[in-house]
Amino acid sequence: MRAARLHGVRDVRVADEPAPAPGPDESLVKVTAVGLCGSDLHWYSEAGIGDARLDKPLAVGHEMAGVIEGGPRHGERVAIDPAIPCERCDLCLRGHPNLCRSIRFAGHGALDGGLREYMAWPTDRLHPLPDALSDADGAMLEPLGVALHSLDLAHLRLGMSVGVFGCGPIGLLLVQLARLMGARAVYAAEPLPHRQRAAEAYGASIVDNPAGLDVDVAFEVAGTDPAVEAAMVAAGPGARVVLVGIPDGDSTTFPASVARRKGLTIAMVRRMKDTYPRAIDLVRRGHVDVSTVVSDRYPLAAAADAFEAAVARRGLKVVVEPATPVAPAADPAAGEAIPA
Repeated sequence: MRAARLHGVRDVRVADEPAPAPGPDESLVKVTAVGLCGSDLHWYSEAGIGDARLDKPLAVGHEMAGVIEGGPRHGERVAIDPAIPCERCDLCLRGHPNLCRSIRFAGHGALDGGLREYMAWPTDRLHPLPDALSDADGAMLEPLGVALHSLDLAHLRLGMSVGVFGCGPIGLLLVQLARLMGARAVYAAEPLPHRQRAAEAYGASIVDNPAGLDVDVAFEVAGTDPAVEAAMVAAGPGARVVLVGIPDGDSTTFPASVARRKGLTIAMVRRMKDTYPRAIDLVRRGHVDVSTVVSDRYPLAAAADAFEAAVARRGLKVVVEPATPVAPAADPAAGEAIPA
């Protein structure tokens, strides 16, 4: 099979290697779609993320969909949950598998992710895809899951106001979810014009100056100190600020006086919990549009070009297709898509 591995900073190489053999309780999956996430871009640009460093060539990619090869579920199209919690530690047993003390995660550390034609993965982490969802839609369920978890942490209620600071793919999904949750207003700040237009199409009002907004919930989704500060400036007294973005250099700073005087509650997002069933149902019913968030597709052979496009932020979501994707069937029960 072919695999795209990161060997160092901005050094992605595609080469042949043996296909993996599934172990007990695993299935072989032909990988058909992999979205490039902001955390993947940290690996690409910095050869690491946070305190995790690249120590051997790694196949990154954790937003994944594919088709099971062999076994009782042969031919089944699936979304691939990238997280493998131990399900035994105190945090798992308390309902926090995303905080598992010994979690393994695709494309992170020593565990290869999806930028390869085949992967062996725990069968119980493979979620069936409805016929109406494309393979790229299946890959988008992971960022949608992160957005859902972020929304859960925000404690958003009907009629609240929301600010979204950073309109990459997860920010755009948060705009949609906030509208779906009945927010009375959704404001968005984003420097790139094409992402501003996308946010407006999904229902946000673009703002240049966050001062005076006094939103009930502010989501920071850019991973930059200016976005964190803007979120805190926009937040009203007693509001919640949810930090979704991952900063360069593993450090975040903000004006403490702004947060302190407003009595802000700050929530940090660690991936997601078991949100795949919710995400699948939202997309299947047409309540959330993930398809138009995907702007660019690349074959595995052009993985390096895909990373460069994603780093340049010329579009929205960049998807790599290691194997031939499967077209979705028409679903008369699906709702209307929101145009981008």
